[in-house]
Amino acid sequence: MDTMPLPHYHGEEPSHTKVIRALLDNTDTFTSLADIFRQLGDASRIRIFWLLCHCEECVVNIAAMLNMSSPAVSHHLRTLRDSGLLMTRRDGKEVYYHAADTAQARLLHEMIEQVMDVACPQWRSEAQQVQLIRQIHDYLLTHMEQRITIEELTHLYPINPTTLKEVFKDVYGTSIAAHLKKHRMEKAAQLLRETDLPVAEVARQVGYESQSKFTAAFKEQYGQLPKEYRRP
Repeated sequence: MDTMPLPHYHGEEPSHTKVIRALLDNTDTFTSLADIFRQLGDASRIRIFWLLCHCEECVVNIAAMLNMSSPAVSHHLRTLRDSGLLMTRRDGKEVYYHAADTAQARLLHEMIEQVMDVACPQWRSEAQQVQLIRQIHDYLLTHMEQRITIEELTHLYPINPTTLKEVFKDVYGTSIAAHLKKHRMEKAAQLLRETDLPVAEVARQVGYESQSKFTAAFKEQYGQLPKEYRRP
């Protein structure tokens, strides 16, 4: 069925306008979005959601951190979980809550932190941001055998992905991935010089499950294969 023309005709209707009109007709999507935003229409609920974007906690601890009663916290948690913004994990009799790893939850998390930065410019000073980035940097270097994602870092530390990447580059002059790769190769070179560990084990200790990918990365930085580098 053809789409009805717009009341004010300004020439041939552009193709992108037709696409927009088609998306507008998808009212279910907008209803779902409205429901999600409605869940965050309460300040306490926003605080709980933001907290659980950065850690996993039980009702009792959440209540203590926010100075709220456990029944009040449970009510908000149920609402957030029903909206798909929270996930749960049971350990014995205890239930732990954390933010869902979904596009909607990530978007809302970043939006909340962006608004906090705009509305409260002193919420985190430049010096505090740099200090936090240095903590994240140290954490990454002490866990080089793991492949830690940006999303995982934002759950561990109170910072949004955009700020994390921007401030890290300002402090260290390069991206997180490039900086870590350099340190991984330096540690690998040290292990090759000072130990008799097999190359596969060296690769694993610096975060490479694939020995071939490790070998390629090592040669790119040092111009030699790991076995050639180790050779006396």
